[in-house]
Amino acid sequence: MTDRKLRLGAFIPGAGQHVAAWRHPDAQADGGLNLEHYKRIVQTAERGKFDAMFLADGLAANFGGNLSEGRSDKGASFEPVTLFSALSVVTQNIGFIATASTTYEEPYQLARKFASLDYLSNGRAGWNVVTSAGDATAKNFNREQQLEHAQRYERANEFVDTVKELWDSWEDDALVKDKESGVFFDPAKVHTPNHKGKHFQVAGPLNVARPPQGYPVIVQAGQSEPGKELAARTAEVIFTAQQTLEDAQAFYKNVKGRLAKYGRTPDQLKIMPGVSPYVGSTETEAREKYEQLQELIHPEAGLALLSGLSGGEIDLSQYPLDGPLPELPATKGIVSRQGMMIDIARKHGFTIRQLYQWMAGARGHWTLIGSAEQIADHLQEWFENGAADGFNVLPPYLPGALDDFVDLVIPELQRRGLFRTEYEGRTLRENLGLARPQNQFSLRAKAA
Repeated sequence: MTDRKLRLGAFIPGAGQHVAAWRHPDAQADGGLNLEHYKRIVQTAERGKFDAMFLADGLAANFGGNLSEGRSDKGASFEPVTLFSALSVVTQNIGFIATASTTYEEPYQLARKFASLDYLSNGRAGWNVVTSAGDATAKNFNREQQLEHAQRYERANEFVDTVKELWDSWEDDALVKDKESGVFFDPAKVHTPNHKGKHFQVAGPLNVARPPQGYPVIVQAGQSEPGKELAARTAEVIFTAQQTLEDAQAFYKNVKGRLAKYGRTPDQLKIMPGVSPYVGSTETEAREKYEQLQELIHPEAGLALLSGLSGGEIDLSQYPLDGPLPELPATKGIVSRQGMMIDIARKHGFTIRQLYQWMAGARGHWTLIGSAEQIADHLQEWFENGAADGFNVLPPYLPGALDDFVDLVIPELQRRGLFRTEYEGRTLRENLGLARPQNQFSLRAKAA
């Protein structure tokens, strides 16, 4: 038994995480645009006491070669903040972590959108900070090519700082709302950031008062060197991808070791690797569930997946499926994910077909196949040995794989004293064990 508890996010795209999820006979093929489906699965996740529901997002369709193939969140999915606004009214405790881009959005717009979600959900919003790679996305936003990797992260750092200034532009008690005196707000407690930097000029103040959580929880998923540095400086949760205990321990130690130079402590950043679980009453049954999905992978969907992971800059269909992965040029896109893909191919001697089969289920995240006890054993090992503070659970198909995890694995984790039986609070911060940030303008006033 331990007082420290696992943190769990539910990463829930449309029909599921597997590239062939929508073809599963029990999957909701139209899940990405089906509100009733999302209502069901978020309520299942809340029944399982998950900390948050997490949605990735892209700003381009990126179908790949065959338009009939591909994961159901590619070209057929809700914008996350819009969806979460609707789901907030049918839930009470689970948080909502929405992806939004620092490359193609503006700080004022984003700050307003997430502050609004935090109010609508009574303090359950989180922002997954991404820098958005790919020329296909750039072409949807007045550019022919994506920004260079270093430029994207330089912009991201300033973007996050600007958004925080806007969230802080109203002090917590700025809204007086005194009907007798006719004073609605105290002007002395409303601040104009007047941010003027290399990438942004934003006057402010924000036209939404300070969010209930102070800031929505800030999440980050980059694994490149600039990504890890951004996380160490600004993030409160980091979503990462590792395959082995040793690699996860090294990442955990590396990122946590960067916090002190920013005046932060290790408990201020929760590291949550992704894990895609296939759960059965026995390992054999779980293996059958895995193989069933693997058999549904269309080759063109597999190739499109690998192309996307390599930055969308190479057409792998020109190479033999059962031949080796060719040498790939360095991507301007998702550097860490391309590196992981190449490393996996070389380490295992995979052909292109074997590589996309390996990547199809979890895109480089940890795949677990077994009984509830076996799954819990693996999660406990990482959690208790300096590799994770929790996990982002990526159900292979929906709703069935999430049902399996909630009904089978969660009770086993609870039996071991590793996971909550009731929510600790009402806000996402409270449930994650994260402090509410102080207002930077209030702090300056006290120091003056």
